[in-house]
Amino acid sequence: MAEHAEVRFGALVALRDASLTVSRGDRLVLVGANGSGKTTLLRVLHGLLPCDGRCAQRPLRPEGRMPRTAMLFQRPFLLSLSVARNVRLGLWLSGVPAAERVGRCRDALARVGLLEHAARPARALSGGQQQRLGLARAWALQPDILFLDEPTASLDPGAKNEIEALIEEVAASGVTLVMSTHNLGQAKRLATRVAYLQAGRIVVERPVGPFFDGNDLPPEAAQFLQGELGWSRPPS
Repeated sequence: MAEHAEVRFGALVALRDASLTVSRGDRLVLVGANGSGKTTLLRVLHGLLPCDGRCAQRPLRPEGRMPRTAMLFQRPFLLSLSVARNVRLGLWLSGVPAAERVGRCRDALARVGLLEHAARPARALSGGQQQRLGLARAWALQPDILFLDEPTASLDPGAKNEIEALIEEVAASGVTLVMSTHNLGQAKRLATRVAYLQAGRIVVERPVGPFFDGNDLPPEAAQFLQGELGWSRPPS
């Protein structure tokens, strides 16, 4: 949950007066032009960036524990280690007991189709495989909330389809998703809610159907959709 969150980098206001609540089971997709504040908002929600205002997580119900979170970046940072060791290192850093690491690593790599590449150097993988490895590393942590920053932006169409299918599988397993994307078709396919950002401000946030099909969006959001999708909205 963010309430009136604001982030400044010197004179630049990267996020201004942002208020947003993410509920369990959401698939919230952030859309907007480059520099609109999508990545900044993701990092604030994940706790990677301090902000003015308030940003807090609430205990899960009925478990009563704080949610586990993980993040997949547009270009995952991979160490000069094997595929399997990249996953196991993430588990070690997160405090997962040694007895669980091998099994969790194996399961995560199998789910993304990389088990047969476990011994390969991670940096020798293709772009799509590296993104699958980043997803496996996040998935192995068994997060309650997964943050994804433009997870398919630099991939070819085939790899994009693979990653999108895996994201669907993650969501179907009960993980809450908060994702940024430039691909509005992808947002329409994956989201239950969509938020449009401009100049660091959340202009509008709605369920996916009313966002794409409604006729009463704020002018900035309607103009963005028309420009990105080439839609001509019928007069109301």
